[in-house]
Amino acid sequence: MGGETIPLTVTEFSILELLVRRPGWAFNLQEIIDGIRDYNYVITPHAMDVQVFGLRKKLGKAGRHIKTVRGIGYKTKG
Repeated sequence: MGGETIPLTVTEFSILELLVRRPGWAFNLQEIIDGIRDYNYVITPHAMDVQVFGLRKKLGKAGRHIKTVRGIGYKTKG
């Protein structure tokens, strides 16, 4: 990304942080939700997909490192 700053929402940053802490690990949507929010916060799996889509878009070419694992969820290269 050449050292440029990319403005992320708190949710986007939390998703990215969760994924990069365990590269290669496929997180299902509920694991991501549980990992970034407390248990009193309600977010749907579809809303999580939308968040990941937005994160990838903001990251540009680097967004390709967030992989979809069909039938499971998401991971980063490992």
